[in-house]
Amino acid sequence: MADRSHVPSPTDAELEVLRVLWDRGPSTVREVHDGVSSDKDVGYTTVLKQMQVMHRKGLVKRSERFRSHVYEASQPQSQVQRGLAQSLLKQAFGGSAASLVQSALGGRKVSAEELAEIREVLEKFGGRS
Repeated sequence: MADRSHVPSPTDAELEVLRVLWDRGPSTVREVHDGVSSDKDVGYTTVLKQMQVMHRKGLVKRSERFRSHVYEASQPQSQVQRGLAQSLLKQAFGGSAASLVQSALGGRKVSAEELAEIREVLEKFGGRS
């Protein structure tokens, strides 16, 4: 099993599994398969293999107390999102938060509610170094 102090960034397919686990909480492979396959055609054994790999990588924890193994995300959603955002910021935007925000908001209509939330977040983090 992977060292949990450095869990790798999840792939797009792994993020789909994690989203199901974050939404539903601890789940069997069947339950995760049902959640993932509601959006796209994917086989049960594909989801099973993927979750086994994710367990080895440290992305999910597995409880073997029950007849069926029960999996759960090893990290909270906010922690994974923060890591992905920091990686994207560094790799694609040279560390420029302004460029990231401009790219994220450019070319799409942003509701007044979203803009208010963004302003609130910016005010909250404005005093940080």
